[in-house]
Amino acid sequence: MFMQTRYESDRLYYRILKHNYAREVLDYYKRNHIFLKEWEPKHFKDFYTISYQKRSLKNEYYMFKENKLVRFWIFDKINNKVIGNVCYSNIVMGNFKSCFLGYKLDKDEINKGYMTEAINKTIQIMFDDFGLHRIEVNVIPRNNRSIRVMEKLKFEREGYSKRYLEINGKWEDHIHFATYND
Repeated sequence: MFMQTRYESDRLYYRILKHNYAREVLDYYKRNHIFLKEWEPKHFKDFYTISYQKRSLKNEYYMFKENKLVRFWIFDKINNKVIGNVCYSNIVMGNFKSCFLGYKLDKDEINKGYMTEAINKTIQIMFDDFGLHRIEVNVIPRNNRSIRVMEKLKFEREGYSKRYLEINGKWEDHIHFATYND
């Protein structure tokens, strides 16, 4: 497995973080608590603590080393501040070579093309460096910004899943998209 942990694109840096970045990650989540609530599962009570974020980053780094998950934390090049992440989870290799994609961006950074840039770059990394063949993503139908990102990146719309994921305490329908490395 390819173990590089830093990448960049025109306007952004991408880093696979260790636990020593817990304060920066916590700051990101606190800044965006209300904005992200509509799109995320309910969090544990201690989610907004340094100790929780340290544990989470340690676990993610372990999963990265085990080839099961890759979370690229997005930093803007101007302020070198965490502004979001792109996560490739449930990585299955063998003859499947597939995973799921999830992503989130700082409320103050939307509509600047950052997420399209970040997903485009990290998909290239996952295909070229990690050897994946297929990346799947599920989007809540009312999330027009995410649907637009999928369209710009030419993800194929594969279907519609009713009551697919529990988001903020409610079972939400999702549109299923995928892209392939043929």
